Amino acid sequence: MSLPHLLRVFLASSMIVTTSTAAFVPPVPSTPPTPVLALSALTERQMQFWEDVDEGIDDIAAYYESKGQSLDRIRAFGRSARGETPPPTGSAAGHQPSEENVDGLTAKPFWDVAVDPDNFPWAAELEAKAQIIIEEFEANLAKEQAREEGGIFSGDSAWQNKVMGQGWSAVRLQRLGVWNQDNCKVFPKTYELLQSLNIPLAVRGVCFARQAPGSGVQPHSDGRNFILTSHLGLKVPEGCWIQVGDERRSWEVEKLTTLDTSFEHSTGNPTDSDRHVLIIDFWHPELSDAERKALAFVYDLRNKFERGDVPVRKPRKLLAEEEKGMGFSAIWKSLTGGGDS
Repeated sequence: MSLPHLLRVFLASSMIVTTSTAAFVPPVPSTPPTPVLALSALTERQMQFWEDVDEGIDDIAAYYESKGQSLDRIRAFGRSARGETPPPTGSAAGHQPSEENVDGLTAKPFWDVAVDPDNFPWAAELEAKAQIIIEEFEANLAKEQAREEGGIFSGDSAWQNKVMGQGWSAVRLQRLGVWNQDNCKVFPKTYELLQSLNIPLAVRGVCFARQAPGSGVQPHSDGRNFILTSHLGLKVPEGCWIQVGDERRSWEVEKLTTLDTSFEHSTGNPTDSDRHVLIIDFWHPELSDAERKALAFVYDLRNKFERGDVPVRKPRKLLAEEEKGMGFSAIWKSLTGGGDS
C-alpha cells in the first residue's frame, strides 16, 4: 500500500484552478500510463505546470552549471513523475519507490545518522540536546492533559488516517516548507534548536507524533526516495516497534531512528501508554545542492498551483500549435483568394 504522492495526485486531477479552492482529485490509477497516453492525458493546467517546472529547472541549472552540478537526474525525475518512462523498481526487500524518484540514490531501510557526521553533521548534536525538546514537550503535554476539552494533537488528514489509523495524530511544526507559527510559539525551544542545527529539511516537514495505546500504522510506502525521515524518541513504552522492509526495531528516548520511507513500513504500540516521537524529514545526503534546490522548487510550485496562486494561462505548446494552424489557414486563404471553400 502506498500513500498518494504530491505530484501523482496533481497529475491525476483536472487542476483547472481559478481560486484558492482546489479541483476534485479523482482516484489515482494503480498502474502508470504509457508515455503517449501520459502526454495526451495532461490537462492544459498540468501542461502549464510542467512548462513552468522546466523553466525553473533551466534557471537553477544555469546557476549551478559553473559549480559543476548537473540537474540531469531531476529532469529524469520529471519524466518519471509525468509517466513518460517506466516506473522505478525496488532495490531491496520491501522497497517500493514511486514515480517521484531520483535515480542512483542509496536505498536502505534504516540509517545510523548519529555516527555519520560527514553525511549528517547535525544528528549527534540533536541527540545530545534532545532533553531540551523532551522537557518542553512534556510541559505542553501536561497542560493538554489538564484541559478538559481540545488539545494540541489532531489527525493529520482524513486520507492519511486510512493508513496511519485513528491512533496516530500529530502536531505540525513545519509542513511543505512552511513553519506553523502558532505551533512554533507553543514549542519555541524546539523551534530554535532545530533552526540552529541547519538540518536540510525537505518538503514534508516536522511534527510531534503520537501513537495511541493498542494502535499501529498499517504497512505502506511514501514512495519518494529522495527524503529520509528521523524519529527522535520522546516517550517510548517498552514493546513499541517500527518495521521497515524486513527489519524491525524500536525507538530509544533521546536517540534518532532514521528510515527511508520509500520502503514499506509500519508501526505498533501494543502497550497501554502513548508513544511520542519528533518526526523530521530531510533531503537524502546524496542529493547535490542543485538537486535539492530544484526539488524544493518543484514542490513549492505544485503547492502554489494547488492553492490557485498561479494565474491560468494557455500552455505555450498549445499556443505554438494554434499559431502553426493559423499559418496554414492564412496560406490557404492567400491561394484561394481569401475564401473558406
